[in-house]
Formats: sequence, structure tokens, C-alpha cells
Amino acid sequence: MRLLTCLHVYLFTCLPVYLPTMLRFLTSGESHGPTLTAILEGMVAGLSLSADDLNPDLARRQGLSRGESRTRPYTGASPRMKLERDTATITSGVMAGKTIGSPIAIQIPNLDHAKWKGKAIEPMTTPRPGHADLTGAIKYGYNDLRMSLERASARETTARVAVGAICRKFLAQFGVTVGSYVIEIGEVRADVNQIPIEERFRRAADSEMQCPDSAADAAMRARVEAVMRERDTLGGVFEVVALGVPPGLGSHVHWDRRLTSRLAAALLSIHAMKGVEVGEAFENAKKKGTEVHDEIMLRDGRLSRATNRAGGLEGGITTGEPILLRVAMKPISTTLTPLRSVNLATGQEEATKYERSDFCAVPRAGVIGEAMVCFVLAEALMEKLGGDSMEEMTMRFEKIKRLEIGDLKMLNEAQVFWE
Repeated sequence: MRLLTCLHVYLFTCLPVYLPTMLRFLTSGESHGPTLTAILEGMVAGLSLSADDLNPDLARRQGLSRGESRTRPYTGASPRMKLERDTATITSGVMAGKTIGSPIAIQIPNLDHAKWKGKAIEPMTTPRPGHADLTGAIKYGYNDLRMSLERASARETTARVAVGAICRKFLAQFGVTVGSYVIEIGEVRADVNQIPIEERFRRAADSEMQCPDSAADAAMRARVEAVMRERDTLGGVFEVVALGVPPGLGSHVHWDRRLTSRLAAALLSIHAMKGVEVGEAFENAKKKGTEVHDEIMLRDGRLSRATNRAGGLEGGITTGEPILLRVAMKPISTTLTPLRSVNLATGQEEATKYERSDFCAVPRAGVIGEAMVCFVLAEALMEKLGGDSMEEMTMRFEKIKRLEIGDLKMLNEAQVFWE
């Protein structure tokens, strides 16, 4: 008994508070290294999967359209997007075209690596403001800032998109879809309020800047072209929306199980993302409560909402309404116009040197946001359903509570909750 008590104390005081999750992934690889690798652990058995499920999203991350009607990246994308043609290879976890419940490993080669292999690279000793150059060196003691740059590069998100595509395929089996579109670049803002959400997805896919408002799309392109001439960069805002998500995912009982916080953390983990808004959060903050909260009505025995100002989440739990997440991306930190910095080798102030990058990466960021949302929602759905195979989960999905008034059995009498 004493041994068990000591073990209990050790587990809850010396080990991290996070318990193993049902679904997790790791990525590895450097920006100009030979390959990027992702391992997804926890995906159930029986999901049909091939590289063809992953590659369309990888193309979108490069700024190419879903339908391949545009074979060149959009205006303002990094020149590297013309060099890479990202394709995934699934090296484990899939047999006979279906997942087998073991870790799924994915590899994506870096075609640009050939230009770096065996080459002596000039020292990088002047950190770029806004990047992890300086902070990475402080933390890990690097003697060359490229060691920060290579892993901190957003090239890593290629592997995340591949993982997200697997989670997207899983969610699709339960009628859940996730899409995105750009609503702001610089000071140019789109008006999408009158456009149905699914139509926003379609229009964005057919536009250059991933914006469903055609007039704003043209203005965004013009603004990016102007900033290119100014030798500067632009940020913006995109929205990620999940449709068909059943009510009851997530939890209110612990801070780290609230789906609101999990989604926000996942989106803020993406390079250059500086803010996440759930629904109309910042506009709601200016209003009275009676103008904000989504009233509940009963229609043909089903609970419904006339509005969705909460963005599909109440108390950290899904309501059954679309989940709407608005993400703010800062301007890319690498600018053609030099910024002031300090050469850590000489101790002298000097201007930064340019590294190849985007002028505006917002149109490419949406699919990365989708990937992270797909991952979080897939894990939340697995937590709700349980099971180790698609067959088990499909049967359990049919039995989960929806929004039918009959599903919610109320005792409707006084109770003593604490003696």
C-alpha cells in the first residue's frame, strides 16, 4: 500500500499533467533537409486511405487550386512554391488500402534539398526580427542561426497538412466537412455575410487569393502586387469553418478538455498566427448579453438556434451549429527591405539579409488551419465514440444524442445534491 501511495504521489507531482491522448502526431525535418516526415498515432483501423487523399491538400498549401485549374502559385507566394511539387508517400500504417490501427508514417521529399546537399553554407549570425532566429539560439545555444531557421520554418506545415488530410478523410465518414477562405489581406476586407458557407468554400477554391468575394479578391491581389513593389510583406485574416459537427464534442469539466481552447491552441501553433476569434467574439464584446447569446427554440421536436454568434461552441462543447474560427496572421517576417538587427558574431548593429520567402502567405494558410482543426475534431469525435475500428465507430455514431427534445431526459423534480 505504501508503495502504491508513493507511486500515486510521483505520478501526480513529478510527471506532466497531460495524459496520453487518443490521437497525436509528430513531424520532423528541416526546411532544406532531405525530407519531411509525419507520424500519426491513434487513427482507427478500417479507414480507406491512399496518397491520393493527401496530395490535393498539399497542392493547396502551395497556392494551387483544388481543381488544378491554376497550376502556378498565386501572386505573392514564395518562389519556392514553383520549385516544390509536394507529394506524400505513406510508408506504414496502411495495408490493402485501409488503415490497420498502427501509426501511420508519411514522407514528403524536399526537392530543393539537392541545391543544399554537400554545399558549405555561409554563416548566419544576424537574427531577423519576428523569426525564431534569436530566441532559438538563446534557448538551444546554437552557434549558427540557420539551426533555428531550418526547423522553425513554415515548411514544417507541409507535414501537418498531410496529417490533417487523413483526419479530414476520417471526419468525412461522419458527415463532417472543414473548409476555409480569406476575409482580409492588409486593409482590404471581404464581405461574405450574405454568402452561404459552402458557397464560400467553392468560390474561394476558384479564386486566386482564396477569397469568396470577387471584388475583394481582385483588390487583395492589387494590394499584394503593390507591397511587392514596396519590398514589404502583408498579413491578413482567414476563417476556418467546420460543418456537420455533432453536438456534445469537447467538455466543460477541465480547462484542457474544452474544445474552444484546444482549437485555439492548435491554430495558434501555426507559424505567424497571432490571434484566434471564435464566432463574432470581438464584436460580441461590444454588445449587451441579450444581443449576443443564441436563443434556443423548438421546431418539430428539435432544438435549434436562429443565430450562431457563439461560433458553434458553448462551455467548450459543440452546439451542433457550424464551428467558425477566425485566425489573424501577421505579415511574414522576412522582408526585402532590411530591418535593423545585431550581428551576434561581431557585436555590431547591421541590417538583416533577405531569405527567400512569401510576400503574403495568407492564401496558403487556410488549408493549414483546416488541417489543425481536422486533427482536433477527429480526436474529439474519437473521444466521444470510442472504439478501434471504423465499423465500431460508425455503429456508435448512430446512437449519440443529437438535438431531439426526446433525447434529453429531465427528472423535473427537486433533488438534494449535497448532504
